[in-house]
Formats: sequence, C-alpha cells, structure tokens
Amino acid sequence: MLREFRAFILRGNLVDLAVAVVVGTAFTAVVNALVKDIITPLIAAVGGDANFGNLAFRINGSRFAYGDFINALISFLAIAAAIFFFVVKPAEMIMSRRAAADPATRECPECLSLIPVGARRCANCTSEVGPAPAV
Repeated sequence: MLREFRAFILRGNLVDLAVAVVVGTAFTAVVNALVKDIITPLIAAVGGDANFGNLAFRINGSRFAYGDFINALISFLAIAAAIFFFVVKPAEMIMSRRAAADPATRECPECLSLIPVGARRCANCTSEVGPAPAV
C-alpha cells in the first residue's frame, strides 16, 4: 500500500496540479493588488467615492446592503478585465505565434475541423484529404 501511495504522490499530474495551485495563489495576490491599488483608485478618481459599502435601504426593519453588492460586482468586473487583458490576450498572442511557427494541424477542406498535417483522411467527416500544401 505504501508503494501505491508513493506512486500516487509522484504522478506527474498531481505535481503539476500542486504547482498550479501555488502559482494561482500567488497570481491571485498580484491581481487583487492591481485591482485594489490601481483600478479602484482610478474608479474613485472618475466617479468619486470608490467604496459603496454604506449604501443600503430598509424595508420593514430589514436592511438591504446593495452597496456591498456593488462593491463585489465592481471588484469582480475589474479582476475579470485584468485577467482578460493581462493574461488571456497575451497568452493567446504567444500561442498563435507559436502555432504559426510550427503547424502540427491543418483544417479539413470539407468540414473545417482540425486534422494532423500528415493525415490522408479526416477523422470527423471521413473525407479523403490531399497532402498538406507546402508553405
């Protein structure tokens, strides 16, 4: 049983997952600092107070703190925008450059699905495809 446990711990995907969690945690701190220290003050500079936590209304003695919801919504949108513009788009650009440099796949002329460059028949539509065009 100890050998099985050791094999489980040393599996590659478990180590990759552990690294991803640690890097993700560190990256979360970076993104939260970006939002808190740069984006939120920009919102405050444009629109006044950046903290809407005091906004609320009461109905029959119940307090509805919609300001907290607005704060959470703005924080979510700012974090999502930061992730999109500073992580997703640059990663897409890098991946597209890498894919253009060494194409491993091409489009099937019939169904437009991606097939390996050396394929002679499409795995999706089963049509015969000619050799890959020389680039």
